[in-house]
Amino acid sequence: MDVDVSQDVGSPERPKWARVGSFRRTVLLALILLPTLTASWVMNSLLPDQGLGWLNVIMTGLFAILFGWISVGFWSSLAGFWVMVKRGDGLKVLKNLPPLDSLPSDFRTAILFPVYNEDPRMVFAGVDTVRRSLQLSGEADHFDVFVLSDSTDPDVWVAEEEAFGEAAKVEMGGSRLFYRHRLANLKRKSGNIADFCRRWGADYRYMIIFDADSLMSADSLIRLTLAMESRPDIGIIQSPPKAIFSQTLLARIQQFAGHLYGPIFAAGLHYWQLGEAQYWGHNAIIRLEPFVRYCQLPRVPGRSPLSGDILSHDFVESALMRRAGYGVWLAYDLEGSWEQSPSTLVDELIRDRRWCQGNLQHSRLVFARGFFPTHRALFINGIMSYGSALLWLFFLLASSAEALSSILVAPIYFPEGPSLFPDWPRYFPVWALTLLSSTALLLFFPKLLAAVAIIARGRVKAFGGFFPLMGSIILEVLVSTFLAPVRMLFHSLFVVTTFLGFRVTWSAQNRDLAGGLTWLSATKFHWFGVVLGLVWGLSMYIISPGFFLWLSPVVAGLALSIPLSVLTSRVSWGNWAFKLGLLKTPADTQPEPEIQELAKSLQAPDPVLFLDLPPDKGFVRAVVIPQTLELHLSISARKRKHGPRQKARFLELRRQALEKGPDSLSARDKKLLLSDREELTALHWAVWSLEGEKARRWGLVD
Repeated sequence: MDVDVSQDVGSPERPKWARVGSFRRTVLLALILLPTLTASWVMNSLLPDQGLGWLNVIMTGLFAILFGWISVGFWSSLAGFWVMVKRGDGLKVLKNLPPLDSLPSDFRTAILFPVYNEDPRMVFAGVDTVRRSLQLSGEADHFDVFVLSDSTDPDVWVAEEEAFGEAAKVEMGGSRLFYRHRLANLKRKSGNIADFCRRWGADYRYMIIFDADSLMSADSLIRLTLAMESRPDIGIIQSPPKAIFSQTLLARIQQFAGHLYGPIFAAGLHYWQLGEAQYWGHNAIIRLEPFVRYCQLPRVPGRSPLSGDILSHDFVESALMRRAGYGVWLAYDLEGSWEQSPSTLVDELIRDRRWCQGNLQHSRLVFARGFFPTHRALFINGIMSYGSALLWLFFLLASSAEALSSILVAPIYFPEGPSLFPDWPRYFPVWALTLLSSTALLLFFPKLLAAVAIIARGRVKAFGGFFPLMGSIILEVLVSTFLAPVRMLFHSLFVVTTFLGFRVTWSAQNRDLAGGLTWLSATKFHWFGVVLGLVWGLSMYIISPGFFLWLSPVVAGLALSIPLSVLTSRVSWGNWAFKLGLLKTPADTQPEPEIQELAKSLQAPDPVLFLDLPPDKGFVRAVVIPQTLELHLSISARKRKHGPRQKARFLELRRQALEKGPDSLSARDKKLLLSDREELTALHWAVWSLEGEKARRWGLVD
């Protein structure tokens, strides 16, 4: 391919786990291929032999790919169940660790919180919770915390600094807190992390990457660090985070699914991948020296939609780390790692739009020189996470076309040439039922296995009890079944628009749950799917009622996507299900101390405001409030030299701000003023000299 990631990293000795992993993955490949070939042969036999031949070939090919794709999850869950029944895998990464109080004192580990236009209160509540957990563990002096801001909103920028100022006042047992804001958001999150590595990477042996909504316990942080110290051959250890603080119905369903099904799938992934796992971008520890040396991301050349800076950097970084001879492991049995999930279907799909382009970009890397076969397979797996939706859509459309042809195309009972008997259409109901049940088994049996594993481990009470657990599974399956066609349609659109060159913007996750999704917003987002579902379903019902029954779950999901999206976005519906005892998880029934501490911090009353200026008026607060101005000048503003044109520009901005108020300035203008020490100070003194209506615009007069 046109992307070269090869480097001279030597020829490290192949570890024992690599040989075991190769054998396991060979077995997995056989387990996928043999049933897939058999099921595809049955599928081809079931198709009308008098239909359109080319359509049969297409349907069989699509079925083979999709059957093989869903069987990966089946065999992963089965392997995970086996690992959990055995009470662990002898090759797990968190094995035989020293005591938690035995961290060496000759280095510190950096904990990074990369943020982008997030709610500063939420971010620093998580920061404070992590630091307090470390303080209680007695190991806080081994960790430093960095909040790395890429925020482009000037109000959020200042609010972050104020939150940092408050957090920095609290002594946390030796854990130091740092804040840095980037003006230029080059390469998004990966560029943010790279900037940290250039500035401070040499001062630390490891870094633990968080997301803005991540949370980890001190025990988890310490265990990850001890595992890295015990195994110098490891470059990355990924923890499996579970969702917390879900309130809407959809978020509660996602949280329930993650807590119930997540452990068995994580154990299965570990079983097949071992030290060639993937890094998910957060809640993971990384060895800094090889990361800096070997994991610099290449730029994908060309002008195609899949060129440019690598978006889904984490998969590529794990592949580069493994290419350098270091293992990448999934600590499947590590508890105490959490995250938050999107609250509405629209938020989830907006996030998936960005992830889709990043994963499809990996198609440019699959055959690049230097990668191990496992990570090439993981690239393909990531591509199929979204590409499979388009294949499912094609398969359903082809099935509809096949059903139409069987009705509209007259069968030929007497083909050309000599024949004693007519050629009757053939149908094999036993084979059809066998194929249907096999496919259903691949889709739903992993859920049953996960429930059996929970019951066998005696953790049913953590999910509300046996009957609430069963009811929650039924509710999750029903909602997921109806939402699956909606996700399929949008993921298909994402794939198509990506290849057509529509690029996506980098936006913060919406965490505002007030009121949920409006009917108008849902209609604007889902109208196309509703029209498609109604037209598709009505056509099949009129032409082929029998096929309509098989297609009904798909068209029903599309036709009902607006109410489904709205109702699942409601906190009231999530609370209703919870009051009935449904969708409960250990994070709700047996919350860890860190979860309780974070919830307490998020529910704390708002601080007393100076001049009634709310926290979301960050720019105004930096200009008006002396303490905020002083804090900002000490953290971010710089003394700069300006030419005549720049001086004139600042003079015009100051005049506009004083005459028309802060709302007349654009976000770019505000950032420009915030970045200059002298200009911001001059604006501060000028604002305090205002009177009347002009002063009122800055909040100085009631």
